[in-house]
Amino acid sequence: MPSLEYSRAAELTERLEQRLVDSIESELNFSRRTVLGGLGLAGSAMLTGLGQADDGSHSGGDHDSHGNFGAVGEYADMKFDPHEYLYQFNTGRGEQENVPQRKYEENGRTVREFEFTAVDTTVTIAPGIEFPAWAYNGQVPGPTIRAVEGDLIRVKFKNLGRHAHTIHPHLRNLNPRMDGIPQNGPGVLDTGESFTYEWTAQPAGCHFYHCHSLPLKEHIHRGLYGAIIVDPDPERVRQNPREYVDYHGPVTNELRTELVEIAKSRNHEYSENDAVNEMVMVMNGFDTNFDGENEVYAANTRAFAYGVGQTDGNGNWKHDETKRPIQLDKTQRHRVYLINAVEFDPINSFHSHSQFFDYYDHGTTLLPTAKMVDTIMQCQAQRGIIELDYSNHDSGLYMFHAHQSEFAELGWMSFFEVV
Repeated sequence: MPSLEYSRAAELTERLEQRLVDSIESELNFSRRTVLGGLGLAGSAMLTGLGQADDGSHSGGDHDSHGNFGAVGEYADMKFDPHEYLYQFNTGRGEQENVPQRKYEENGRTVREFEFTAVDTTVTIAPGIEFPAWAYNGQVPGPTIRAVEGDLIRVKFKNLGRHAHTIHPHLRNLNPRMDGIPQNGPGVLDTGESFTYEWTAQPAGCHFYHCHSLPLKEHIHRGLYGAIIVDPDPERVRQNPREYVDYHGPVTNELRTELVEIAKSRNHEYSENDAVNEMVMVMNGFDTNFDGENEVYAANTRAFAYGVGQTDGNGNWKHDETKRPIQLDKTQRHRVYLINAVEFDPINSFHSHSQFFDYYDHGTTLLPTAKMVDTIMQCQAQRGIIELDYSNHDSGLYMFHAHQSEFAELGWMSFFEVV
């Protein structure tokens, strides 16, 4: 039988989840049996507000502001799993089937090449609730790109959606043609058009990419965003330690050695990285009726995905249970690459219960920018690295969530299960 702790957590998750679903269904006047997947696009557009969103009337734009209409690319149902997404880092070695990729050497430099498409699709954001998304490779958030500092990231991008799109990287990009904005390089790409973006992986840290077509708020809100993780190069850290610390004192040999070891633990090509459990969390929100306010909030798209579902209370989850906590081994360190992609709200936050953590804003430093905190705030596109240690905690459930109460009750509430 499940323990009382687990039963109560499951009841809380179910109650909040059901209240959220009932609220959305009531407001939009449709039931779980008549969501987008069961209707033709035209009919579903009228029910969900997709037609209004596409006609530009609510965004201060028109059809031209989105680019030309054309054939819509079809994408197979990828059955996006927010638990799998936590650990899916694409390094060019073929980690995701829906992300064609390869790693090779070119002119003495490592190249990590990826193929991205923009498509129109639907994504599940709560039980029985589908959202009409624009997505990179058919998923929201888009695939996580991971490279090492100094590598060349090459993204072959093709737009199969019916609006014009780009990819804009939050990296130190030295070539304006590669900025992925309407004014530079190829500009926006209309349906069927392609372009190859090339970016140097710099600086080391946790970074963001997104579409930069206008109206910008809609293209981001619809799902065109994802994470870029740039691992520090330990040898570069050894040679240039001051670039990796917000510190003006002497760089002793001991500090230099410490920084190199930290860099190795963040670099996926070093064995020291194996001792750390790494996860990506993209905080996002969904305006289901397109009125400029979000009705659903989540980490990695599905509301309450890391809540408590059916379990025996001993870490054994029902075979097909998609709603379950993030399991953490207390003998490991844990690292979260956290990004805020929420549109229409000025800030988001991350709060851990019964735990304090070190936070590295943007992940560009190897020493914490905030030490021993239990809550951090991020504006849109802000990101950082959280490092957690549960080695001295009892096993069991530990909640984490946004500390805007509204966000937590509308989907952005989760649990770690320490084992």
